[in-house]
Amino acid sequence: MAYDAHLADRVRELLVDGSPVTEQKMFGALAFLIAGTMAVAASSQGGLMVRVDPARADRLLATTNARPMQMKGRAVPGWLHVDGNDLRTAHQLAQWIAIGTATATSAPAKRPHR
Repeated sequence: MAYDAHLADRVRELLVDGSPVTEQKMFGALAFLIAGTMAVAASSQGGLMVRVDPARADRLLATTNARPMQMKGRAVPGWLHVDGNDLRTAHQLAQWIAIGTATATSAPAKRPHR
């Protein structure tokens, strides 16, 4: 299954605030990177993958309908999956994008490859 193009368009519209956003297709998803760090992605499983601070993940899991993101049957630390039904309004989507972008911008700088 390919990612939801309509959801990707909605994410794109909300990320036009001047941040250095790039898009990259990966694993059937369309990832949105802020200054080179992945923040959110329109998932090939439907819905949105969101980068979260691992220290906040348990609270978000307890207070929202998000679930741990899974790859090859394993939970991926620092990532949650939000179903499309929980992203129907611009406000709902904007809240998750804000979490992903805040986490991405606070991530440590990547070391250059040698």
